[in-house]
Amino acid sequence: MSFTARLLGAGLAAALLAGVAVAPAGSAQAATADVTSGPEAERVDRVPTPVLRWYTCYGSAQCATVRLPLDYDEPEGATVQLALLRVKARKQAQRIGSLFVNPGGPGGSGTDMAALAPAFLSDSVLDRFDVVGFDPRGVGASDNLKCFPSTREQVLTQAPLNKFFPYGAAEEATYTKAARAVGQACSTTGATLAGAMSTAEVARDMDVLRRAVGDPKLTYLGFSYGTLLGQYYANMFPDRVRALALDGVVNPKSWAGVPAQGSLQDNRLRSADAAYRALRTLLTRCDHAGKKRCVFAAGDPERHFRAIARSLRAKSLLLGRDENGKAVRLTYADFIGLTLSGLYSAEAGDFVTAVAAAVETLLAAPAGKSAKKRSVARAELRAHLSRVRTPARDFPYDNTLDAFSGVICTDADHPRDTSMWPALTAAEDARAPYFGRAWGWGTVPCAGNTWTVRDEDAYRGPFNRTTSAPVLFVGNYWDPATSYRQAESATKLLPGSRLLSSDNWGHTAYGTSTCVTRAVDRYLLGGTLPAAGTVCHSPMQPFKRRVSMAGATAQSEAKQLPPVAGPYAASPLSLEYRP
Repeated sequence: MSFTARLLGAGLAAALLAGVAVAPAGSAQAATADVTSGPEAERVDRVPTPVLRWYTCYGSAQCATVRLPLDYDEPEGATVQLALLRVKARKQAQRIGSLFVNPGGPGGSGTDMAALAPAFLSDSVLDRFDVVGFDPRGVGASDNLKCFPSTREQVLTQAPLNKFFPYGAAEEATYTKAARAVGQACSTTGATLAGAMSTAEVARDMDVLRRAVGDPKLTYLGFSYGTLLGQYYANMFPDRVRALALDGVVNPKSWAGVPAQGSLQDNRLRSADAAYRALRTLLTRCDHAGKKRCVFAAGDPERHFRAIARSLRAKSLLLGRDENGKAVRLTYADFIGLTLSGLYSAEAGDFVTAVAAAVETLLAAPAGKSAKKRSVARAELRAHLSRVRTPARDFPYDNTLDAFSGVICTDADHPRDTSMWPALTAAEDARAPYFGRAWGWGTVPCAGNTWTVRDEDAYRGPFNRTTSAPVLFVGNYWDPATSYRQAESATKLLPGSRLLSSDNWGHTAYGTSTCVTRAVDRYLLGGTLPAAGTVCHSPMQPFKRRVSMAGATAQSEAKQLPPVAGPYAASPLSLEYRP
């Protein structure tokens, strides 16, 4: 998940939050904290503290690799190599310790995120913490999960998955067949590592690495799926928590399917509902803003959006031909995919409505729109598609889908058979239009009779342990991936935790909302929680400035396309729409 474009946009003024201090060690919360269970402590504590042999990398960072047990029940058995990257505190004399970071995914690179620390973390945090990221087992620069014996076999097998999601019986049939092949490959060729990639295993790795960097307790900043890693750690090692800031929250019971095993994951997470709620609110605000501030305000934008979707379901839109003479088309799934990716941005209003307006221009009768407007709309849509479509490739082996599946399919039980997904996702779409299929199809390789490898040491709870220091959750009202309701329910699970709310747009809030950023920094640095019930109000709200269609296009093209990532990924199976 790329944080650079989104997190650099947080230059708006906001007052420091009034706060209350986290109880220090030895106080009431620390005294009543639950302890790490005997079996869990035995698993990690018997592993010798690794010696990290740091070397200079990426100019000013430091890198290291370490081998840890593949299975913590067999500490002398097979190992897995993990990659770490550290950006040292700028004021070493005032150093607090290490801040572990994780960008989400699952499958996001912690080393990449740590390398970007100077671009998105505040000066005060960079001054006082060594920022440490590691690539979870199976991911990135760590030992990779490879479910196919060759790149050729991988590319040929996954080719039918090159769409945001399937629509229609024919596409669904080929999609499920390919997804079934992926699940079977990971359960055979990739079984050894795939069976040891649960979030619990990564939490165990993080506890050993915490010890390796010399920290008595963990300080951690996690986003999206990374909030799950933080919550698993909090519940598995409750007495080893210094400060955990979790932004873009997923409830771990929803994720693991406790107690609703075998259900469709998004039926538990309700990411589709969050995206639909954000879209409807945005279109209502567009209507109220009027044409001078919203290019799609033409009398009931929600009705116009439905009409566009209906038209694209019936027939894709020809945008011209590429340099090889191949037709470039915008499908219904493309349109929903672009809309969902736009909702990830703090400037969702301009992006989403500009895309919708461009499509509407091309769907209108030629006589109804000028040739210039149609040309601009066609160029805009082709530019957006080029940013989210990955060109054909042969090398190297790309394990994005393998790594994603290695975690998500192992952490919970999923519906029994891939043939169940068409009906299940249609039901999701009926509840949360447009986005039910987009989110629901993401887990199809996990079907129970397809993904047969299991991690016997996956963690299924409890998720209500009392930690040695309170955990800070951050929930954004309009997050299209990690529902605000997930943040509310997760906060209620952990005794003493605190929820900081925000009304900014996009996925997650740190770096987008100055108010949230300052509150999180204060918590990480000194253990100060924001006051209960605090809501951060962002001045970056949709349609607050005058904008033309051309202006919206220019703004969206001047920025990197918003990242397509959810608590996991908006379209994890897609090779066109990558996290």
